[in-house]
Order: sequence, then C-alpha cells, then structure tokens
Amino acid sequence: MDSISITDLLAATGGTAARTGDRAVTAGLTTDSRAVAPGCIFLALSGERFDGNCFAAAASQAEAAAVVVSRLEGEYAPGCTVVLVQDTLAALQGLAKWWRAQLEPIHVVGLTGSSGKTSTKDMTLSVLAQHYKAVATRGNLNNHIGVPLSILSTRQGTQAAVWEMGMNHSGELAPLCGMTRPQVGIITTIGSAHLEFLGSRDNIAAEKCTVARALPADGFMIFPAQDDYANYIAAQTDATPVPVGGYHSPVRALNARSTAAGTAYTLHIDDLGEVEINLPVPGAHMVSNSLLAAAAGWKLGCSLQEIAAGLSASSLTRGRLACTEVDGFTVVDDTYNANPESMKAALETVAALKGPKNRFAVLGKMGELGEGGIAAHADMGWCAASLGYAAVVVVGAECAETTALCQAAAETIPAMLVETPAEAAAALRALIRPGDAILFKGSRSAGMERTMYELFPSLKPAVSSK
Repeated sequence: MDSISITDLLAATGGTAARTGDRAVTAGLTTDSRAVAPGCIFLALSGERFDGNCFAAAASQAEAAAVVVSRLEGEYAPGCTVVLVQDTLAALQGLAKWWRAQLEPIHVVGLTGSSGKTSTKDMTLSVLAQHYKAVATRGNLNNHIGVPLSILSTRQGTQAAVWEMGMNHSGELAPLCGMTRPQVGIITTIGSAHLEFLGSRDNIAAEKCTVARALPADGFMIFPAQDDYANYIAAQTDATPVPVGGYHSPVRALNARSTAAGTAYTLHIDDLGEVEINLPVPGAHMVSNSLLAAAAGWKLGCSLQEIAAGLSASSLTRGRLACTEVDGFTVVDDTYNANPESMKAALETVAALKGPKNRFAVLGKMGELGEGGIAAHADMGWCAASLGYAAVVVVGAECAETTALCQAAAETIPAMLVETPAEAAAALRALIRPGDAILFKGSRSAGMERTMYELFPSLKPAVSSK
C-alpha cells in the first residue's frame, strides 16, 4: 500500500479516531513494531503469546503516521493518529479489501490446493513476469493474516498478482477469496492434507472449490485433468474450466524426460503451438505444476515464448525439492512441508534421478491426517521400500505415525527410528558414501531441515546481521 488518507483508513478499518495527528501515511503498513518506518501505519495484531497494543505507543514515537489498536496503551506521540477498532485482524482484512480495489486494473490469480501451491505460485509468477509487472505471495504467507499482508504489500501500477491461499478448516477460503477477488483460479490438487479437520476428501474438495465458485463468468478455472475431482471442480464454477495435463487437454506435456538440471518436455498449448521447456527442477509433479502456470500465462495473454522463458527461469521457494551437490552427495531439500501426496511424489522423484549410486530417505511426521495418519505413514514406508531406497531414517520415535512408517519400510529395506536430528545424522554418516542421494522430507512441525543442517552444515542459511 502506497498511501491512504486518514478518512479512508477509518472507513476501511471500521475504526474511530481516538487521537488525530498531522502525519501523512506515505510508507505502507507493518504489523512488526521493529519494522516501523516514518510515515507508516502500525497495526497492532494480538495473539496467544503477544499483544501488539503494547507496542503501538513506541511505534508512534518511531514516527508512524498512524497506529491501529484495539486498546489504548501508553503515551502516543502528538503527530500520530490513533485508530481504535474492535478487532485489529478484521481491520487488517478490511484494509486489504479497500487496497485491492485501489489496485485496479490488475490481473489476479488465486491459487490453492492440497500440495504444490508454493511451487506453482513461483512458476506462475516467473511466467507472468515475462509480460507484466507482477508480484506474488511472499514465501508461504497464505493464511488469514498472510493474504491481506500480501495484498497490502502490492504497489499501485502492478499489473498482475499471484496470491496463494491456504486453509485447514472449512470456511477459511471464502474470506480470502473476498479479499483477493481473482479472475483466474488454480487448484493444484485435491489431496488428503487436513483430513484431521475436514474429515474427508469430499469435504476438502468442497472447501478448495471455494476458489472456483468465487471466479467471475469471464474468468478461468485451471486444474489438473487427472485429478479425481476434475469433473467436480469444473462443475463448481461459472468461469471457463481449463483442465491441463490430460491426453486431450488444451495444455499438456509431451515427451517428458529427466535431465541433469531437472526435466525437459515439449509444451503444447492449443492456439499457440509447441515449444521446448527445460524445467530447472525434477519430478513429474513439477511438470504438472508447470502446466498450471503455463495455462495461467496463456489465459492472461502471454506468448508461447514468454511462457517458455518463464518456466525455464523458475526459482522455487527454499525447501521445495531443491537438489544440491554437497561434498559429492546429492542432497534433496523438500523439508518445507509434507502430506501423503507430496511425500510420495518426492520419493518417486529422487528414485528417478539419474546418477546417484544409492538413495536414502530421511522422513518425519506428516501432520493433520487425523485417524488415517498411521496408515498413511505406513504407506510411505512401503513406498520407499518399493522404490528401491537403500535405507530409510525416520525421525520422531515418540510418534506412533513415524513408528508405523519405519516398521513398514523395515519389512523390505533397512530402516532406523531415531528421536533427534543429531541421531539421524549419526545414523546416516554410517551409511552414506559420496555419489549417493539423500532426501529430507517431513511436515513443517517435524523440522527436518535440522537433520539436514546437522549432516551438511554448509546448507544452513546465513543469519542476517540486521
């Protein structure tokens, strides 16, 4: 957000002016009191462990133009406007709705799915950036706080935006769609993530299709043709359905093959023709994600050459199937998150890599699977065994799910169950040799990157000095 008048700020947030100052809003919005800049708005979010209201007075002293609070606390600088609201989260979302309207005209892609969201978002941004001044959700800021912050970080004059929307409970996508107002929708997959809270894949599909139902009649709903719920997705929208990846789909991949750098294939797009793609990441599921991005580019006016250039230049967010050569080992970092679909895809991708002598998997718990969690983890153990992994190291011995994963794998291949990242690293050191490939994969809560950094310290990101 570039600027806003105090009158519009009050209207957008539904607040009242507890105190009026003379500072103009010129530097956007922050919810972090450490990031306050002169002329910004500080919005005081509160949670279980923090209360932003306690920092609002300090933000005003740091030359914030306005603070948005739900409770008056401390002494505010005379030049700062204090906006009092009932709920600062609702105020943030209201402000995002207001700013979204100021961004017109803008092409918006609204993206959701059980897995592959962030990778598809990264590829879609890379494609659209060949033709437009484009932005996308930063990192994984895809929830009820992250989405409005992504909208508010978008500058006027932006021509296209790719906004990722996540959920784990019913009803969470509707307000996000209300804020983003997409004209193009992408559903990457309808999988089993969030079964714990939604109960069934049918319920997951119904919630994910909130995006499909939110699209205008002149919009486009993009989804994988092979998904079990493809027909359901198409039936849920007034927009034009665009299935990709099927034998007769308007967007499809031909002659896919692994390369040293990732995956190559011929991209076919009806009305545009065919072009060779060199995708800088491996895996059949990444090809599928790239087709979703290509379809978005096609429907938003990108040329075949722009789409090809964007896909070839794609750079994925850290922790998404990143292959790195370290000390003679192929290290595959897919640590950001995991569900049964994404873990199976990662296991298959590493199994198909050309070059490594042996393949090892370091796996952690997959979250939010509910009653089916133990069976789902056991399936992953059998999957690793069937793909010919040399061994599996499972981290989290206190967990019934990881125990099931280890036991299933151990029926065919060596499998070790350990409690800590250090123990996992020690177990691997005794097994691996230069020329081998090691996959690290688990849900965010499992923190599988800790095991990877224990074994390969050079991969640990440098700590900023700021």
